[in-house]
Amino acid sequence: MSYKEKKVITIGVVSELTGLSERQIRYYEERKLIFPERTKGGTRKYSFTDVERLVDISNKMEDGMQTFEIRKMEQKQLRQTELREKMLRGQLNAAFNIRK
Repeated sequence: MSYKEKKVITIGVVSELTGLSERQIRYYEERKLIFPERTKGGTRKYSFTDVERLVDISNKMEDGMQTFEIRKMEQKQLRQTELREKMLRGQLNAAFNIRK
């Protein structure tokens, strides 16, 4: 796991880094756009990747997008990525005559 993926940053620090209020960050979590981990005590922990994602979400919201549009767009991108990976695995399996 990359250091960018480790969930170690508290919501207060994320707020300072992104310029978003803690309330906005929690709202994006409620809308299923961001997925922090929780400590045993319930504290949210974010990664640097999450911070980048929050900035991207904020920019899209400023451009007039709605949260459901952002989620829908990201789901589409994920499906496309998964399809590309599946096709690539198929091509590699065919090229090297790998059978499952």
